[in-house]
Amino acid sequence: MDSAAVLRWYDRYARDLAWRTGPAERARGDAPDPYRVWLSEVMLQQTTVATVGRYFARFTSLWPTVFDLAAAPLDAVLVEWAGLGYYARARNLHACAVAVVEHHDGVFPKTSNALQALPGIGAYTSAAIAAICHDEPIAVLDGNLDRVLARYYRLDVPVREAKETLRAALQTVIPARAGDFAQAMMDIGATICTPRKALCTSCPLRSGCLARTTENPTLFPIKAQKTERPTRYGHAFVMFDGDGDIFLETRPDKGLLAKMTQTPTSEWTARPSDPRFPCPGYWQPHGRIVHVFTHFRLELEVWSIKLVDAAALEHGWWADPRAFGREALPTLFRKVLAQSGLA
Repeated sequence: MDSAAVLRWYDRYARDLAWRTGPAERARGDAPDPYRVWLSEVMLQQTTVATVGRYFARFTSLWPTVFDLAAAPLDAVLVEWAGLGYYARARNLHACAVAVVEHHDGVFPKTSNALQALPGIGAYTSAAIAAICHDEPIAVLDGNLDRVLARYYRLDVPVREAKETLRAALQTVIPARAGDFAQAMMDIGATICTPRKALCTSCPLRSGCLARTTENPTLFPIKAQKTERPTRYGHAFVMFDGDGDIFLETRPDKGLLAKMTQTPTSEWTARPSDPRFPCPGYWQPHGRIVHVFTHFRLELEVWSIKLVDAAALEHGWWADPRAFGREALPTLFRKVLAQSGLA
């Protein structure tokens, strides 16, 4: 693999990203900000660049430094994270900021090994931060690079069966500009060697790419056999008072969507069951919503009721739908509210 060709391509075509210190800036001596790199990498896990852009801008406006983020209440962080999904990331993000401030005087460790001791930072994120910020010569292998390398080597097995082989191969070609190289490879995967297209004539890796010699490079990587997601079932209960306010509550401190805001729900079970309403009255059905998590598919039947004695409810609060932007409502419960016709 010609890493010099990759860097020449990057110097000309690097994406302009809010969290990135581009090649021209690096050449002038500007250094990447580890806080911004870390924040972007955590946000980009399982999320697109287009979606992350507005969240990143909001976070860095509210909390421009790791000290600001560490000092913020976790609830405020969860509110701003709502809609990004994978909410354990937000809790770990806050815990990591606190750890960096309390144990490292606000300075992120410089090596990938040291970074992995922080909450929520695994092998990929630590490698990305260390390479981008400090040019640590370490392979940074994400989903985009999995695809690029699987095509480059015409990998004849699913990526997950050869991950370490690909990592070792990438490790042998890392140049001195390790951070720019890592970001260049990410950009190739995002703009040139995409899931549905392979723009081989524009690719700096074309001379050595084995998939380019085939009729259809996009047949690589070979897809692993999918395991069917199980389905769980439940009911969601939307309660509103005479003023049109909605009753909300906080989910448990641990588990899926921990500490996020929800409407009351039943347990989520392997088989459908009749609803056990949280209070008596005329409950109106609104049909079903479907939400897909990483490991299972969820079907919720949505019900609503207007309560006369609203003060009788406990363990929650009444919220004006016009102020839902201040609530840590994940996408699932925004779907519930939309299905009920109240959001």
